[in-house]
Amino acid sequence: MEIQIPTRNKVNFAPPRSFGTTLKSHLKETFFPDDPLRQFRNEKSGVGIVKKALQYFVPIFEWLPNYNLRLFRFDVLSGITITFLAIPQGISYAKLGSIPPIIGLYSSFVPPLIYAVFGNSKHLAVGTVAACSLIIGHTIGEKVSAVDDPTLYLNLVFTTTFFTGIFQTLMGLLRLGILVDFLSHSTITGFMGGTATLICFQQLKGIFGLKHFTTKTDVVSVIRAVLHYRDEWKWQSAVVGIIFLIFLQFTRFLRKKRPNLFWVPAIAPMTVVIVGCLFAYFAHADKHGIQIVGHLHRGLNPISLKNLTFDPQYLPVTLKAALVTGLIALTEGIAIGRSFAIMNNEQVDGNKEIIAFGLMNIVGSFTSCYLTTGPFSKTAVNFNAGCKTAMSNVVMSICMMLTLLFLAPLFSYTPLVALSAIIASAMLGLINYEEIYHLFKVDKFDFLICMAAFFGVAFISMDYGLIMSIGLALLRALVYVARPATCRLGKIPDSNLFRDSEQYPGLTNVPGVLALQLGSPIYFANANYIRERIIRWVRDEEDISNAKDSVVEHVLLDLSGVTSIDTTGIETLIEIRKLLDAKNIKIAIINPRLEVMEKMIRSHFVDKIGKDSIFLSIEDAVESILFSTQKNYQVLV
Repeated sequence: MEIQIPTRNKVNFAPPRSFGTTLKSHLKETFFPDDPLRQFRNEKSGVGIVKKALQYFVPIFEWLPNYNLRLFRFDVLSGITITFLAIPQGISYAKLGSIPPIIGLYSSFVPPLIYAVFGNSKHLAVGTVAACSLIIGHTIGEKVSAVDDPTLYLNLVFTTTFFTGIFQTLMGLLRLGILVDFLSHSTITGFMGGTATLICFQQLKGIFGLKHFTTKTDVVSVIRAVLHYRDEWKWQSAVVGIIFLIFLQFTRFLRKKRPNLFWVPAIAPMTVVIVGCLFAYFAHADKHGIQIVGHLHRGLNPISLKNLTFDPQYLPVTLKAALVTGLIALTEGIAIGRSFAIMNNEQVDGNKEIIAFGLMNIVGSFTSCYLTTGPFSKTAVNFNAGCKTAMSNVVMSICMMLTLLFLAPLFSYTPLVALSAIIASAMLGLINYEEIYHLFKVDKFDFLICMAAFFGVAFISMDYGLIMSIGLALLRALVYVARPATCRLGKIPDSNLFRDSEQYPGLTNVPGVLALQLGSPIYFANANYIRERIIRWVRDEEDISNAKDSVVEHVLLDLSGVTSIDTTGIETLIEIRKLLDAKNIKIAIINPRLEVMEKMIRSHFVDKIGKDSIFLSIEDAVESILFSTQKNYQVLV
């Protein structure tokens, strides 16, 4: 019977691209995956290019020209609603960071205006967050006491906010938003849960009306402090705190049962503050063991630029606090902004968000504000209230301005126990039990990463908890790099498709052919493993072979999933070829990607192996092998 010569698809052996072209391509994909120049390509006039540039770099110019009264009505309602949440949160979270309560109100006035101009999200509501407040208070408190030297302490808080803004802005300008990706979803879930647990326990100080407390930030130390100072417990404070906490939790339960009542838990903290103020004023609560906030002076943010402290002895602590809180604030803000944007089929540019956060923290440090980002609770309320643009932040800022000008002294009677109840209620909502259980069911290692952050933060410290979790996540990534997945391919009966034999049992094998697929870049870190794994595949195949014609004669390496290779990887392929030659086994390369092919050509690997040993598909390679051994092609059918 006449042997039919198979038609072979041609492999592209074009000369490799220049170094400059390759570098440009890699840099663009790493730092500019969103292709920011795409919107300028169709603009031919200078005015059009300037207009597009302004819209790109200053997002307010993109949506403001199309703004109308209908959108404004939605944003006014949203802005007023989140103000009711911003006032008690501002006072509460400032207390959490050992910062004067008025600073918490200042921080909801200026930064939202900056974000409205430069922010990329329509739904993000700007404000302070509990985790960063606690980290700032803990980190700076290790160096300077907020009680013994409140002025220096506050100046270091402003300096930390300034460094945070500089750090965030530089990250955005240098397109380094990819660094945020090192904080995995599992790490953030565990960190937020651990921080929330720790903060809840810390609120026992306010619930019991304690005057003395520990400065350590771990659950064991907090519980010991509560028990040690039990002679300071005030039952009046505990009763009021429990009542407030039950009320707040009931409003959250009500929202779950009736989603259209989203505004109830939004105004609940403000209701607690107002009721607490009236109770403290008329019942003279401060004389019965219930502590109050104290005087809040009327007026807008004073300039704090002159208060920034760059003394070398304090720089390490401010830089440390800025680095940690900056990354956490970015991760939380960007993740929240993207989450709500997805609900409306919209996109949020992470690098623009980073720049917006950086600028609002820089300006905030000049105007008596401390670190701000996009808190989940406030953003969720803003979204559910129907906000349409970032104008809701402007409305909130105006409402906060009126509060600072006319109403601030009224909040002087706010009981500290009310603030503790507000914080504890908010933190209970951040412990995502369902997500933690989901991680346990889906991926045990992700669950371990989550638990490392959770227990590390709660029982050791926030720094160590974060480091432990990130370390485990990086270890997992390194394991993936060092031990890449490889699989043996088999042929699906009655087709020309080759698939993973373990995933699809019952596949047929071509006699004498071992097809393997590599699924990751080949680097120095995994080159030895890949060589040993391929040889082991060959050895295992030979061990299970009984018939003489089933002995391995050809090894096909499918490199479709190998996106890149280094010189060590090339040398590994050469070594594999030599080892297989010693066993009289021929090797063939299947579908090498562009970068891999260029490296093979430059290193002369193609010349050594021969162009006839490189194929576009496994089907081509098998047909060529069968033809060369003069076996009938119909054996494939």
